[in-house]
Amino acid sequence: MEQDPLALILRTIGDLYIFILTFRFLLQLARADYYNPISQSVVRLTAVPLAPLQRLLPKIGRMDISPLVLAFVLKFGLSMALIAMHQGGIQVDIITLLVVTAASLLNSVLTLYFWAVLASVIISWVAPGSYHPAPQIIQQLTEPLFKLAQKVIPPLGGLDLSPILIFLAIQIIQAQLAPFVI
Repeated sequence: MEQDPLALILRTIGDLYIFILTFRFLLQLARADYYNPISQSVVRLTAVPLAPLQRLLPKIGRMDISPLVLAFVLKFGLSMALIAMHQGGIQVDIITLLVVTAASLLNSVLTLYFWAVLASVIISWVAPGSYHPAPQIIQQLTEPLFKLAQKVIPPLGGLDLSPILIFLAIQIIQAQLAPFVI
């Protein structure tokens, strides 16, 4: 299958920025360290486009939903642009595209958590208690997920089986989302 280079560049840059927006929302959701250099970079990369949205959208409790809303809008626009480039014209149902966009965004969040949990498990073996910003942010991002899973499967001595439960849950949810993801 041939890939249009312009579509490839557009999709890569668009998906990367959508990832950064989603990452910002998840860091906020996990209440990760704001002063971590990685968090600061994510905030700087997203501050300008989010500023108008933050004024328009109300916060839900302590959560700023503007990164998630902007990620959704960008994913929707990216999908429309790619469909228009591929088909030569937009002939798709908007409601279907909204559902596909939401499913794709949720799938991206689940994929991000999958890799973060895997990285967290590896970090716990290789460099537990590391002071480097990357392992710290990964640990902070996955800690709430581990605590939730440990309520279902408590640690057995020195063995924590909660990552297995998290991986299973992610795989089951992604299998259900698969028909709706482009």
